[in-house]
Amino acid sequence: MTRAVVASGLVLWAGLALLFAELRWFARRPLSERLRPYVAGGMGRRQRAGLLSFESFHEAVAPAARALGERSSALFGIAEELDVKLARIHSGLDATDFRVRQLGWSVAGLGLAGLLALAVRPPAMITVLFLLGCPLLGFLALEQRVVAASDRWKRRLYLELPVVTEQIGMLLGAGYSLTAALDRVARRGHGAVAQDLSRVLARIRHGLSETGALREWAALSDVDAVDRLVGVLALNREAADLGRLIAEEARGIRRDVQRELIETMERRGEQVWIPVTVATLLPGVVFVGIPFLEALAIFGR
Repeated sequence: MTRAVVASGLVLWAGLALLFAELRWFARRPLSERLRPYVAGGMGRRQRAGLLSFESFHEAVAPAARALGERSSALFGIAEELDVKLARIHSGLDATDFRVRQLGWSVAGLGLAGLLALAVRPPAMITVLFLLGCPLLGFLALEQRVVAASDRWKRRLYLELPVVTEQIGMLLGAGYSLTAALDRVARRGHGAVAQDLSRVLARIRHGLSETGALREWAALSDVDAVDRLVGVLALNREAADLGRLIAEEARGIRRDVQRELIETMERRGEQVWIPVTVATLLPGVVFVGIPFLEALAIFGR
């Protein structure tokens, strides 16, 4: 009991030290660090993080957290790379920062499970389940959040794509170049496709070709409709009537969305009859069961 209390106190002290080190009112920066931005060339030099700071802790655990997170994700059947999902949803975190956050949640879950085990003192099997389940729950909660955000983003792309495709087709038909049409849609739009097109334009400004940037977007989005649209846009320098091809592609995507909507409505219409059927069958089973049981009782005498 004493060892557990001492260990918990040491972990609590380390956590509070890392937390307070990031608060300006508690850990004031040294004078040399405060004067560094005003010195010639000082912006390029950065003082090394202290031994007990969040930066040093992050640098120490980042490689192990990333390796452990990737193996755990593969163990639970998550095949898609975390970098791809974070880039798809335009997250400000990279894979290493996300894995460190997952490790922090897992450690917090382990500490919470340990405190509950000390307070409640359940049987040994339940204690083991607590110590294994709480860290795993913290890890999977963040992983599931990213997966759900990725699925929502792909769904938004799929639903917004017919309208955006028609806009691109009209702009090309009005005499816009492909880059100018994409830029206009990206600047005037506020949806998921507009944000992705802003990234496509940034890649083009960095020196990548239009076709290469669009194919990169198609690979990152993982949406079949986007892949088909990019295949049509890649014919920009070859097809003479690209606007007509894009209009046909927009109609095809809209038909796919409409077909999926009809299937969803029919499926929900069928689900309505499930409680009705159950509510109808249960009284019938009761009324049939009573004479049957009575007949069994008569023959058993």
